Amino acid sequence: MGKKIILITGGCRSGKSRFALDYANRHFSKKLYLATCEALDEEMAQRIEHHKKMRSPEWQTIEEPIEIVDKIRRYGDEVEVILLDCITLWLSNLLMRRKDDSEIMKEISALIDMIQEKQTSLILVSNEVGLGIVPADPLSRRFRDLSGMINQRIAEAADMVIFMVSGIPTFLKGKDEKLS
Repeated sequence: MGKKIILITGGCRSGKSRFALDYANRHFSKKLYLATCEALDEEMAQRIEHHKKMRSPEWQTIEEPIEIVDKIRRYGDEVEVILLDCITLWLSNLLMRRKDDSEIMKEISALIDMIQEKQTSLILVSNEVGLGIVPADPLSRRFRDLSGMINQRIAEAADMVIFMVSGIPTFLKGKDEKLS
């Protein structure tokens, strides 16, 4: 299989991470899981542990909340696929550390450039947060807007875009014949 860029998006608990793991396990042997979540409270720590238990031992795992471009650059040539879970948590981490949206957009552009540059396949998991009501506060609206922009940019660069609904993949762009 040649290089693939795959975006898997959907709502919370839609099956994105499970689908991404299953896909990577079926198609790749040397795999890296790039986790962006930070355990800032006990409930999140439990979610992280649950995600770790979902992965089999042959997965290499790197936890990095901010510098994902550097991690892709560093480890991208050592593996067949990097599963980045998740873009929206990375964006949330950036929002807490960067005041200016132009700084965040530079990070997003660097990510897009890196995923196109590397010969490693990438599976990127991201939440679709724009299907609900308009958030009441400025930070939430900023997060929603930036999430939509980054998802669009990644979708444009991707070979496949999959929208997960209730554990069912809906192919928006591209189709992998091996899934049929």
